[in-house]
Amino acid sequence: MTGLARGYWCECWTEDLSGDQPPALRASFDAYTAPQADRWVAVTLRTISPALDTDASDQAWAWLYEGRIETRRALLRSEPCTVTVTQASTRITWTIRPVLFLPLAHRQRAELPACAYDFKPHAAD
Repeated sequence: MTGLARGYWCECWTEDLSGDQPPALRASFDAYTAPQADRWVAVTLRTISPALDTDASDQAWAWLYEGRIETRRALLRSEPCTVTVTQASTRITWTIRPVLFLPLAHRQRAELPACAYDFKPHAAD
């Protein structure tokens, strides 16, 4: 299988727990190693933790100190992982899934080809 690369597809979703709006994709990231994938979540959690309420901040730091090791081990076993923090009425969920990346035609470094922006993500069932 030439041209395929193993890696991890990472996403960040938010969900309004009051049910007024559907879940929304906030960010995505293609990681090529388990450390790169869990680091993406870790950096984000460290960045937002000062703005979180006490419970959400505790959830974030519990994963950073204890859960991150288990996440890394699961990723190395090619198992998908999720990290969730609930802030007031908003649930923030990061997902990391093992994938095989296909090369994209006309991709120039980090810039995606124009057709990539035609994709409209939707919430998983």
